[in-house]
Amino acid sequence: MTGSAGTGQLTSLAFRRDRVMLPACVWGIVVVLAITARDLKVLYPTPARRLAVATSAGDNPALRFLLGRLNGTSVGAFLAARWGVWGAAAAVLLTIFIVVRHTRADEEAGRLELVGSAAVGRQAPLIAALLAAVTANAAIALLTCLWLPALKLPLAGSAALALSIGGCGLAFAGVAAVGAQRATTARGARGIAIAALGAAFVLRAVGDTGPAGLAWLSWASPLGWVESTRAFGSSGERWWALALPLAASAVLVAVAFALAAGRDHSAGLLPARPGRPAASGLLRGPFGLAWRLQWGPLAAWVAGCVFAFAACGAAAKAIGSILSASPALRHYLLRVGYQATLSDAYLSALMLLAGLAAATYATSAVLRLRTEETGNLAEPVLATATGRIRWGLSHISVAVGGACLLLATAGLSAGLGYGILTGSVSTQVPALLGAAAARLPATMALAAVAVLLFGLLPWESTGLAWSAVALAGVIAVFGPPLRWPAWMMDISPFTQTPKLPGGAAPAEPLLWLGGITLTLAVAGLAGLRHRDIGDFGPSHLSCLVRDWIAGDPHQSNEVPPPAAARDTAQPPRTTNPDMPSQPPNQAHRTGCSAPGAHLEPGH
Repeated sequence: MTGSAGTGQLTSLAFRRDRVMLPACVWGIVVVLAITARDLKVLYPTPARRLAVATSAGDNPALRFLLGRLNGTSVGAFLAARWGVWGAAAAVLLTIFIVVRHTRADEEAGRLELVGSAAVGRQAPLIAALLAAVTANAAIALLTCLWLPALKLPLAGSAALALSIGGCGLAFAGVAAVGAQRATTARGARGIAIAALGAAFVLRAVGDTGPAGLAWLSWASPLGWVESTRAFGSSGERWWALALPLAASAVLVAVAFALAAGRDHSAGLLPARPGRPAASGLLRGPFGLAWRLQWGPLAAWVAGCVFAFAACGAAAKAIGSILSASPALRHYLLRVGYQATLSDAYLSALMLLAGLAAATYATSAVLRLRTEETGNLAEPVLATATGRIRWGLSHISVAVGGACLLLATAGLSAGLGYGILTGSVSTQVPALLGAAAARLPATMALAAVAVLLFGLLPWESTGLAWSAVALAGVIAVFGPPLRWPAWMMDISPFTQTPKLPGGAAPAEPLLWLGGITLTLAVAGLAGLRHRDIGDFGPSHLSCLVRDWIAGDPHQSNEVPPPAAARDTAQPPRTTNPDMPSQPPNQAHRTGCSAPGAHLEPGH
């Protein structure tokens, strides 16, 4: 049996598992790129306006730090500068999650050990993961290359931009493959790859904004290679630059295969760090354990907020000259920021994004409860003298504290970035800290929605909680310029928060949001107190909706089969007298939830 035996079957399995996520992410990246191209043609229709923006943007180091260099004044050059680095970063993140998901994550979960017991070669899982990643990047490149010419952009520039984005993704497929061999956990492998992405961004940013002697740093970054292709550039494209990511990908993939061949199954090449002889005193209770589990992601969020909002705050100084060339964009920003001046509108919109970022983190921190439950890690905690309410509050407290820290970091970073350039640090820092704090009630409201869903609808909580965050973000960003009706705007809690800096700060909406947040959280904890722990099946409401869609509204009224019927080879509703009956109080993972679970309510 060769090392690649079974690659076809594993590749088909990978595509089947990602049949929803993969097309959605690929189309999402391409659609955002196409919308950006269309908007740029509308916002800057004349060469004179684009020249004015190019002059202002070229003199602003903060914009070069965030977006990169501008290689021309055409719409395509604006698109490459606006989307080249960030489109490549989006493709890289998708690639990292695909490769790690089908290699180290499956190995950590024990699935690859089960698959390896069949006629499957040792290298087959890695080959299948890389094929899935290559397919995703090829689809992004192909769709981009077809869509941009349809928007009447030059074919050569479209192909250069599409291939450079796809090539950057392929380079990081090799990085993720190497990380999957070195780390012992999927989180560690993703951390290695994402840290490499962050280093690539910093190298590219320093090379673009630093003195001429540091320009070579951009050539050391795969994100810098996207810029070096010069898609839609006034002096023509650099086609030879496309060989750089391909060469890097080939070398890294070869290294990954060599590492995979020389290590033990389920082991990594990085040595495991021995723990302390005795556990820290913080781990004596659920709150210390929750902090120990979540401090790493929170630190990464804080670091990202420092870089992003400091750079965005510094860009506020030149926002007036940049937007003067586009009345449509200026009108949009004034409506999103709810202010009369461009600088206040920009900073208000920036703090809105800070609130959405904090809500995203808080939701993920709350949903860690669901991860602990489905991973069978909640029961050992609840088997001690820890009640359900304390267990739930431990992760909720981390979510609340982390959201407060992120908002404070965003306000402080933006205030320093803007205040240092304008010489008004003493006034801008307090103003933006207050503006960030004004978004805290809306952030907590979305976190409370996640608590409510986890307590009452655990099986549906992840999807519905993220849908709530996405809905609030879409309404907050697109509702004001599109003049959506008031009842639709009121769905988003961010509509009710004060529009600071520059606006009034009434206390009544904040009190209402606080009361709603407290009510939702209490209801969610009450639901957690009385429901089953380890109930992995959908709720009765979901079954009714599913059966209504399927056209059988009476099917959900039947008593669902017990879990044991699924876990054995016996088909559901069997009448075999030799098959022992199972108690109906076992939770099952498919079908509608039966009453009862591993832990009785009230533990």
